[in-house]
Amino acid sequence: MDAQQLADLLAEVRDGTVPADEALARLRRLPYAEVAGARIDHHRSLRTGHPEAVYGPGKSPTQCARIVAEMLSGGSGPVLMTRAQPDQVTAALAACPGGTAHRPDDRGPDSADSTALATVVWRVGNARTERVVVASAGTADGPVACEALAVLSAFGISAALVCDIGLAGLHRFLEEIDTLAAADAVIVVAGMEGALATAVAGVTPAPVIAVPTSAGYGAALEGVTALLAMHASCAAGITVVGIDNGFGAAMAAMRILELAARSHGGSE
Repeated sequence: MDAQQLADLLAEVRDGTVPADEALARLRRLPYAEVAGARIDHHRSLRTGHPEAVYGPGKSPTQCARIVAEMLSGGSGPVLMTRAQPDQVTAALAACPGGTAHRPDDRGPDSADSTALATVVWRVGNARTERVVVASAGTADGPVACEALAVLSAFGISAALVCDIGLAGLHRFLEEIDTLAAADAVIVVAGMEGALATAVAGVTPAPVIAVPTSAGYGAALEGVTALLAMHASCAAGITVVGIDNGFGAAMAAMRILELAARSHGGSE
């Protein structure tokens, strides 16, 4: 249940169109419902403005399907399943039609590649007008960028993807400065030494959310080097999320955009 649903329910009780006992039965589902070994946090949208997401790893296809169904029944906002294996996607979409599976463009659902993991979105939010850019340093960072794009799309953000602008080819980065400077928020996805985040934060006034990725050779330490470099950046004010966490970066961007929208009297 989200804030609008709760307000509507209270108004219906006040007007007499919903009996008090029926309203009580609905409210008993707050703050959570137990389904398939999970406690679904129906109260999260009321507290934070955004619903809980379904994290695929460690769950059976049946669990994924039942949890998604419960989330769709208990709110009106977007529902997301992240890092989903093909069999989890199949089961969830069969039980809950209408979702869209997002994968990197060149990864099919039957790919054995772990980067074929999907982000599945049901009940996409209304379109918004904020300008968000997802910038990736290299092609190897694409799956993490794809996850961020999919999560943003669930909330109505059609983000621009600027890919393969790592600083080893500085001319590629320089061509995109105007796009970066005009953004309302930028998510930077980079492995290796993670230098792109510092460069981006030096050319745009927008909030910059940096995502270190596990792409890189030995001393990259599966993303630890990029993570530490982003934390140590000389560009002030960068937000850094965990390694390969495109989902977390997109949600951080949404919190920032929602706060800005509220300060201007409502979302766009």
